[in-house]
Amino acid sequence: MNGSRIALVTGANQGLGRALVEGLAARLRPHDLVLLTGRDHRRVTDAAREVGELPATRARVEGRVLDVTDSEAVVRLADELRARYGGVDVVVSNAVARLLPEESQAERADEFIDVSNTATHTILRAFGPVLRPGGRLLVVASSLGTLGHLDARLHHLFDGAGLDQVEDAVESWRGAVHLGTAREAGWPVWLNVPSKVAQVAAVRAVAAERRAADLAAGTLIASVCPGMVDTATSRPWFSDYSRAQSPGQAAEAVLDLVLADDVDPALYGELVRFGKALDWHGGTPPVEQDRLVTP
Repeated sequence: MNGSRIALVTGANQGLGRALVEGLAARLRPHDLVLLTGRDHRRVTDAAREVGELPATRARVEGRVLDVTDSEAVVRLADELRARYGGVDVVVSNAVARLLPEESQAERADEFIDVSNTATHTILRAFGPVLRPGGRLLVVASSLGTLGHLDARLHHLFDGAGLDQVEDAVESWRGAVHLGTAREAGWPVWLNVPSKVAQVAAVRAVAAERRAADLAAGTLIASVCPGMVDTATSRPWFSDYSRAQSPGQAAEAVLDLVLADDVDPALYGELVRFGKALDWHGGTPPVEQDRLVTP
């Protein structure tokens, strides 16, 4: 593409999101634009300034306040980028709600689902239509996002589902958590498992509708697993730090996927880890006592 490329990263004040912005700013061109987004104005402003001052930074970096749970704000930003630039070239949906091991999973369910799932659905719906040919729309998930990590009774809710069906499944899960019937229905106590499966299922749903046209245009929609990353969000869940990557290290494989010249059809719509697609039907339901972050 000869014109300016427009990139957007959500949840980018710190951790992996911040590292992705730094990497994009270093690897894109001086006339390209990277939007660093987050909910807090001061933190967004400070982070954007700091990335802009890094010696390796080449592209322009701007901070934008964006609460991904505010669906209207997400749609407004997508419409703005379409009006000003004709669309967007890179979207990385990375925002996540921090949850500590000692906190009640059920009490935090609404916030966690709103940030990880409802917001993912909104971003897919808002930015999918404004993604320019050759663009990249990636949702950061984890290896827990494969279907086999759920009880077999729940597989039909996500396997081959459209985005509306995924949304219905997520709301059914949310309701079961509030009613106290989630475990009886087969939902794991740990929110991260159904949340990640639903994220990957949502990406698969959107990708299934666009596959032929996107591959013809060199466009990629996928979910990504960055591996185990040592961040403030994940650190409380670690029992062994020996295999954890720094955010900068974890960002490299994601950036390679974003900036690859060609799209591998085998990766389109899939959950990608270190350049390889994970088996959608793989995995085993977790033991509830073992709630460590999985790479």
